[in-house]
Amino acid sequence: MEDRFNLIDEPWIPVVDVGRVSLRDVFDTPEYRALGGTPLQKIALTKFLLALAQAAATPDDTLQWHAWGWQGMSRRVLEYLEQWHHAFYLFGERPFLQMPAIAAAEAKPFGAVMPDVATGNTTVLTQSQAAKPLHDADKAVLLITLMGCALGGKKADNRVVLSPGYQGKYNDKGNPSTGKPGPTIAHMGLLHSFCLGDSLMKSVWLNVFSHADIAHLTMFPKGLGAPPWERMPDGEACPVALELKQSLVGRLIPLCRFCLFCEGGIHYSEGIAHDNYNNGVFDPSITTNLSGKKIKVFWANPEKRPWRELTSLLSFIGQQGGNSNDCIQLRLALGKAARCHEPMAIWSGGLRVSSKAGEQFVSGSDDCVESLLWLLPEQLGETWFTIFQQEMSALDAVGKSLYGAVLGYFKALLVDNEKTAAQATNLFWQLCERDAQRLIMQCDQQDARYELRRTFARYAVQAFDRFCPNQTARQMDAWAKAKPSLGTYLKKEEA
Repeated sequence: MEDRFNLIDEPWIPVVDVGRVSLRDVFDTPEYRALGGTPLQKIALTKFLLALAQAAATPDDTLQWHAWGWQGMSRRVLEYLEQWHHAFYLFGERPFLQMPAIAAAEAKPFGAVMPDVATGNTTVLTQSQAAKPLHDADKAVLLITLMGCALGGKKADNRVVLSPGYQGKYNDKGNPSTGKPGPTIAHMGLLHSFCLGDSLMKSVWLNVFSHADIAHLTMFPKGLGAPPWERMPDGEACPVALELKQSLVGRLIPLCRFCLFCEGGIHYSEGIAHDNYNNGVFDPSITTNLSGKKIKVFWANPEKRPWRELTSLLSFIGQQGGNSNDCIQLRLALGKAARCHEPMAIWSGGLRVSSKAGEQFVSGSDDCVESLLWLLPEQLGETWFTIFQQEMSALDAVGKSLYGAVLGYFKALLVDNEKTAAQATNLFWQLCERDAQRLIMQCDQQDARYELRRTFARYAVQAFDRFCPNQTARQMDAWAKAKPSLGTYLKKEEA
């Protein structure tokens, strides 16, 4: 089979304001601002770029990381790409991140393995949900996404087992089991966070771990490891697969699905079964809480946008009060960015999914979420963080007050309407999101903080009025009695 579509040369990676670019372009063009695509694609592509950078340019420690800079990292990655050029062909005798031996598995249409495409008897609600032909660039993005973000379920043909004696693809009755969810998704859709710089290259550079950092990640006993394109596994439990399960690079590119592109579709089966957070192994980009007997993780939640989780994501700044929330990726990257006085932002995102009888799907209120919030290096201190926590706590109290006020309004009208109260609160938070960046930048300035409180209070009243009409005398009486009381929130602080 002829080698074609080399990921190093061909444009396939979505970049904002530019379109598709090649791997060589990514590391050779410092003007690129950020990755494009869906939140799930951004997570998968970020991890892929990090795996490349770690394979080519893992520094010994922070001093060497700083001495190299993003320019030194880019140069080393470009040299690495030239050395391994032969391993990045999407099609050929050794197709990139694919398993020719999995050709015995049933071929599925591309839409069957894409969470945003309606297949089978699923109703197509919008044009974006309809299956479309995929170009080679789309196939490359899909392949990278499936490596860690595959949904669990019966679409994986687990009748094909490549490692002799491997029982991980069978259930207790000895029948092929449903495919396990990818480690990037897990049960309900994990929330991932990365530190971003003012360019794509700086974003990759800020998130690269040093050998000293990796040595402290005890969940990866094999340390950095080797990427799978250098040496693909032979099966689900071969020595290479077992090493990938215990290394950082193996976690960045988990190979949770064994795939092979074919005419009009993809051969698709469960691949390497990685341990999850219940076993103490997780992506450094997720936020965990280790204070209880079991590890708790943060899930993507369309009803609570990631910016509202910022105090939890950054709680390592002020480790007090027994708070054990931690995001390794942010803790290490933000510290380096602050010491270098680099512009930095926090990107958080994920996909919320539902699960039934082992089948994962996107339904009802499930959706992708993402947020991007910029920070100043001088803000990464306990003084700013304490004030920000106080403001977010006060804002959360306003949201709860609004919820209670709407409930009180309908109770006065002898109507039980919790659904409308939830809708009003949701509208309030949507309005507040407009000023989330301003809150981060100005919460430690007393006058600006008071003006922001007035703005947020107006949003609460606006949401209340939107769902609680006051046209009739009875409505007006209920409206006046239930209107949210925000006097304490608006009380101006004494200088």
